[in-house]
Amino acid sequence: MIETVELAPGYRIPRIVRGGWQLAGGHGEVDRERAVRDIAAFVDAGLNTVDGADIYTGVEAIYGEFNARRRAEGQAPLQVHTKCVPDYDDLARVDAAYIRRIAERSLDRLQVRRLDLVQFHWWDYHVPGCIDAALALRDLRAEGRIAHLGGTNFDSEHTAAMLDAGVPLVSMQVQYSLLDRRPEARLVPLGQQRGVQLLCYGTLAGGFFSERWLGAPEPTELTNRSLIKYKLVIDDCGGWSAFQSLLQIVKSIAERHRTSIAAVATRWVLDQPGVAAAIVGARYADHLDDTLAVFSLRLTDADGASLAPWLATHPGPPGDTYALERDKSGRHGRIMKYNLNKS
Repeated sequence: MIETVELAPGYRIPRIVRGGWQLAGGHGEVDRERAVRDIAAFVDAGLNTVDGADIYTGVEAIYGEFNARRRAEGQAPLQVHTKCVPDYDDLARVDAAYIRRIAERSLDRLQVRRLDLVQFHWWDYHVPGCIDAALALRDLRAEGRIAHLGGTNFDSEHTAAMLDAGVPLVSMQVQYSLLDRRPEARLVPLGQQRGVQLLCYGTLAGGFFSERWLGAPEPTELTNRSLIKYKLVIDDCGGWSAFQSLLQIVKSIAERHRTSIAAVATRWVLDQPGVAAAIVGARYADHLDDTLAVFSLRLTDADGASLAPWLATHPGPPGDTYALERDKSGRHGRIMKYNLNKS
């Protein structure tokens, strides 16, 4: 049974959204035809909502091709959550026309007349214009070009500022997992007060939450951007030895429920207050059955008690949501790519 949630009045999504970052090329070569074809397996299983971005190279076009095929067959298109991410170097020049160009390009790529959800991001709070850019998206929503607005990787202070300015955010996409619990302190309470639900990525730490890494030696060479990114989060939680102890706990829980480490890690996030859905990345449909297993899993009080001591002694990355990543000279900020919109 697929769990769903009403993200906004009249707009319902499954509680697992298929992520699209793995289709952007930073995780190895993508078989485009297979990628388009495999989307149907997710949709047929009830996972009809995908996450993408204007800056994920080629991903909106893949979704658009699938939409075109669905339309030709008389079937409903995907529900697509895309993004609006102005380039870092352009922030001082961003105006309503700039925002409109991004939105119109997404409409063309996705081959739709209205964008289901646009998630806005602003790289540097010190550069003026963030609120005005978000209000430009609000204007496009009023025109009917966008159905719903969200944000991505804003902290609680700037989420509140957009809401106070009249930006009708229904969601905030953030990193949230057993390893990274930064949203709990401030963003979750704010969202519950103001009607902003969380769409959570990083729930599987780029694949580190899997049997493959249980008992494995600490990696010295990482093969894709996700593993590089989430190894930093593991280091913030006490390092590889501490992560192995967490994997052992999660594996024990998984064995009690006859499921996988990935299912337990995802279920834990879905059970947290304020969370609408988890974004689970997938290049193809190879692991679809494992993903669907999350919906039949119910963690118990005993499972929570097993995790509690580790969580209490390993607080993870400090600060508000995405604060570490905004430091371009820091460990997390140095690996980011800030000017992908033009490319």
